[in-house]
Amino acid sequence: MAWSEFIMNHESTIRLSFFLGILTIMGLWEWFKPARKPSVAKPVRWFNNLGIVFLDTFLLRILFPAAAVGLAALADQQNAGLLNHFELPLLWSVLLAVVLLDLVIYLQHVMFHAVPLLWRLHQVHHADLDYDVTTGTRFHPIEIIISMGIKAGAIFLIGPPVVAVVIFEIVLNACAMFNHGNVRLPLGVDKIIRAILVTPDMHRVHHSTIINEANSNFGFSLSVWDRIFGTYKAQPQLGHLDMEIGVSYARDAKQVAWLPGMLWMPFKKNKGRYDVSHRAPEKPMSKKPVNTVE
Repeated sequence: MAWSEFIMNHESTIRLSFFLGILTIMGLWEWFKPARKPSVAKPVRWFNNLGIVFLDTFLLRILFPAAAVGLAALADQQNAGLLNHFELPLLWSVLLAVVLLDLVIYLQHVMFHAVPLLWRLHQVHHADLDYDVTTGTRFHPIEIIISMGIKAGAIFLIGPPVVAVVIFEIVLNACAMFNHGNVRLPLGVDKIIRAILVTPDMHRVHHSTIINEANSNFGFSLSVWDRIFGTYKAQPQLGHLDMEIGVSYARDAKQVAWLPGMLWMPFKKNKGRYDVSHRAPEKPMSKKPVNTVE
């Protein structure tokens, strides 16, 4: 049986296994050695954050039954996409495809901050009052559907091998749960990993209530894009223990921690100014964070 056929037949099982495995590892790490004390009861947040994951998955299966892997197979059959027009070794095709797809996710993330209408959807992710592994899975269903449409377009433009799409989906999901973890790595380890991948300390800055910090560190997997495009910020202004997580205009746990409130949030009057157009010039830091990693 060819690799592509095997992956097509077992794609759901493979992805679910990695999802549950990473969720369990990060959950135990957070339980035994959390970086920050939670402000909302963990059972409440986990139940509702994972609840929106199940809803997102259900809707995607209905609207996109072939999923990203099926789209990659279709692109291959139709000889669509850049990589399908070059004879490259499979390893190089996979690596190039994963990197290009990760760039698309970075640019998509910036777009969801730059366009006010899209920010209304994306704010659901940022409104989480705490920051842990389930935050990395908390996205409004409409945002997930739009993201899948963007991913579908990218697949037909890039023409990635089927195995590359599966690897990318696993890596993206695993990195999202890892870098949203309520954990801290030793400085030396963080510095080494941060040179390639986004770490929890790096991405936590992105979840600050301070607008300039929320509009930095957009990467989900590779850290290089933020450095290339000038959106990298090493540390939060107030340090990781004192920084405030979430968005300043939505602090009521009854509204932002429960599933009905998450689903309704994009349709409420938006009092915030968190889109990129409201980013102000950087001001000198009022408090130098301890234990920084550049």
